[in-house]
Amino acid sequence: MRNPKLNIQSKSNTVKDIKLNSLLEMTKAINNNVNTAQLLDIYQEILENRLKVGKLVLFSFTTEWTCILKYGVDKDYNHLVFEPELLDIQEIETISYSKGNLSQKFEIVIPVYHKQTPLAFVLLGDLDEKKIEMSSAIKHLPFIQTLTNVMIVAIENKKLYKTSIQKATIQKELELAQGMQKMLFPTNLPNIDEAEMNALYLPHQQVGGDYYDVIWINEVEFVFCLADVSGKGLAAALLMSNLQAALRVLLKYTQNLTEIVIDINQLICDNAKSEKFISLFIAKYNIGTHKLSYINAGHNAPILINNNQSIFLDKGCTLLGISNPLPALENDTLLISPQSLLFAYTDGLTDTVNANDETLSENEIKTILINNKNSNSEFINKAMMHYLEEFKAEMPFIDDIAMLTCKFN
Repeated sequence: MRNPKLNIQSKSNTVKDIKLNSLLEMTKAINNNVNTAQLLDIYQEILENRLKVGKLVLFSFTTEWTCILKYGVDKDYNHLVFEPELLDIQEIETISYSKGNLSQKFEIVIPVYHKQTPLAFVLLGDLDEKKIEMSSAIKHLPFIQTLTNVMIVAIENKKLYKTSIQKATIQKELELAQGMQKMLFPTNLPNIDEAEMNALYLPHQQVGGDYYDVIWINEVEFVFCLADVSGKGLAAALLMSNLQAALRVLLKYTQNLTEIVIDINQLICDNAKSEKFISLFIAKYNIGTHKLSYINAGHNAPILINNNQSIFLDKGCTLLGISNPLPALENDTLLISPQSLLFAYTDGLTDTVNANDETLSENEIKTILINNKNSNSEFINKAMMHYLEEFKAEMPFIDDIAMLTCKFN
């Protein structure tokens, strides 16, 4: 006659062996870096066929809660909806909330957390809810929790690794874009007896939408501009590069600023489809006649210190890319006296805030220019930046900043 105690011990050893071998199988699969789908297949095989857990639903979070595994559920559960009440469950427990279908069909919830962040929820139950004996879900609960934690951690590590690879790729692309964008800016600004220029550019992100350029059109005239593309990042940088290419092509055919602005507006309206716009200050200077012609298309008005007077260069039109044709377009021409100073900038300068939520005013900018008008353009830009750093203190910059300064001699 068989000893019943021996039989019970034999079954116990068998279950222990199943659990140990299952855990080893899962660990080996993780070490071999199998994909998530294969891990889920192993997990289902262990719970459904070896431990006889009747039904299961596994929710995981990436950008939203999604069911990544289910079995033993009928067709009514083809489209499972995550029930927010699950987020209140911090530890293994029997399902006690009453809202929704899940609480009516499953017995146990196993939450998986990393610190205070929920990563997954496993819902377990038996197919035959009328059975009197203890369900497999409850009987093997500690092991199921261990196996689930091991698998979910492995899946999360895969997500993190994939994210890190994506970030590294994006970072590499941004570094390449940053290098290419730097190539678009002029390397040699005028530094002659008649005019001396300096520019400063501080992108808020690795690439930005501010743009400046200086282009000689003949021996005595050069065109310079400062522009700000709406938005930040790659999209703004791409539109900025289109602006630069368009301007250089147009200057080969015409030096008329009005025609250039009209054509650039047409280009932006056609390409940006009213989703992006550009503010632009463009000017032409003749070193022989000392005449400065300009158009301001919705840009922060550059400040000209001329004959000890401060003039805001605001004649022009609205932002480019908003409407075509432009509703109105003005230009202006000024005679520049010796020792005059022109300072152009993008709105990142005046949008910078301090701890009191104050922004830099045009009067403060004008005062800095007047106090430093006898200095060279590089010193003026550095003085402006020094003042801005002190003004904002610990507050961050919130936008790209570009400055273009010209001293007329």
